[in-house]
Amino acid sequence: MRCGMNSLALKVQEGLGRDPHGGEIFCFRGRKGDLVKILWHDGVGMSLYMKRLEAGKFIWPVSRDGSAVPVSAAQLGYLLEGIDWRNPRWTQRPAKAG
Repeated sequence: MRCGMNSLALKVQEGLGRDPHGGEIFCFRGRKGDLVKILWHDGVGMSLYMKRLEAGKFIWPVSRDGSAVPVSAAQLGYLLEGIDWRNPRWTQRPAKAG
């Protein structure tokens, strides 16, 4: 995960055959699974966001043929919070009833 925004944009353009300036969000996960980089062009400029989890790993969708995997906005929200988006559950239980 040493790549910056220019290198990641080049990977999107050459590796995926997509336009990195088209307004889509592209996510890249680190090898250990606890780091994610998000590349986004908003029409004005390129943005690179990075998030590292304190505990656990990002649950990443599996690609069968090595290509990009489209995810919905809700799935991306779960993914960035470290929640298993395939089976989301409310993990915070109330301590008392009533």
